[in-house]
Amino acid sequence: MQEYIQKRVLEICTYILETQATVRQAAQVFGVSKSTVHKDMTERLPSLNKELAQQVKKVLDYNKAERHLRGGEATRNKYRRQEQ
Repeated sequence: MQEYIQKRVLEICTYILETQATVRQAAQVFGVSKSTVHKDMTERLPSLNKELAQQVKKVLDYNKAERHLRGGEATRNKYRRQEQ
């Protein structure tokens, strides 16, 4: 793995752990695609640091479990704004 990729993987990992960010949020902050962030966290990070990979997996799993609630809240807010 190239050095700049390793650096990016570790930076994104740190960001996700500090902020509990979603894949989308991390992708936007680092200027890469969601697919890149996902691949970095699920495939590349375990080869660099298994402990960090487990911690990030917990955050990503939590975000995945909560996403339907966030989507419903966003829709609700959208229609509330339209009513006003």
